[in-house]
This record gives sequence, structure tokens and C-alpha cells, in this order.
Amino acid sequence: MKLLWLKNKVTNLITKYQSNNPFELCSQLNINVIEWDLHQEINGYYKYDRRNKYIVINQKLDDEWKKTVCAHELGHAILHTRLNTPFMQQNTLFSVDKVEREANRFAAELLIPDESFRELNNIYEIASLHNVPVELVQLKREKLF
Repeated sequence: MKLLWLKNKVTNLITKYQSNNPFELCSQLNINVIEWDLHQEINGYYKYDRRNKYIVINQKLDDEWKKTVCAHELGHAILHTRLNTPFMQQNTLFSVDKVEREANRFAAELLIPDESFRELNNIYEIASLHNVPVELVQLKREKLF
């Protein structure tokens, strides 16, 4: 499996910090999370500046999307540490850009346990259970099956 490295990276992170909550992980990893009044088309972005890491999240998003955006941007912070991502637009769950796809897969691995697919058969139920967008569940399901 091509993306096993990414799955292992997420699993190791969850095991080490005993959490899959992206906000808690950012705190443990000294990544500054800032909510800001961004344009409605911008969900968030990651910035690296002189060994400091920042995740900026649009304060207008609901809690579900804030968590998803934080997980996505945490993916950038871990997988693409020194690469500044300009912004996560509303449609990046279907991005063709390699870096954005990796961050989306990181978020899916972090927020949705594999067991959910064995216990539940409906992507909408899984999304509701984990309070994530259905698109993220679809992305993870594609990689499992």
C-alpha cells in the first residue's frame, strides 16, 4: 500500500500523545493555532516562520469544520514542515495537488478510526459519529477498500 507511511505516521502520533484531537496535538507539538476573521472562501492555512509553526483557522467556521481544518493543517505541519501552504479553500477535500491530498489523507486518518468502517456501513453515520464532513469519510474509505 502506497500510503502506509502516512497511516503509520498518524498512528504513531496518536499513540505517543494518546489523542487524535488535532487541537490537543497542536498544543503538545507547540504549534500555535489562531482563529482569525478570514475571507469566507478560506478555511485556514499553515505557516512556518523561523522554527515557529502556525495554523490559522477561519473563526466563522462551525466546530466540525474547525476540527477538520486543524487536522488538515496539522498534516501540513507534520508532513510538509517548512512548506507554507497559502490557504485551504472550501473545495480542497477534492484537490489534485499532491501536498493538499496528503494533508487531506492525514486528516482522514487522524479523525476517523478504521474500526468505524467495520462497525458501521453507512458513510453518513460514520461522518456523524466522528463529527467530520462526509467527504473526509469518502476519502478514507477509498484508501481502505
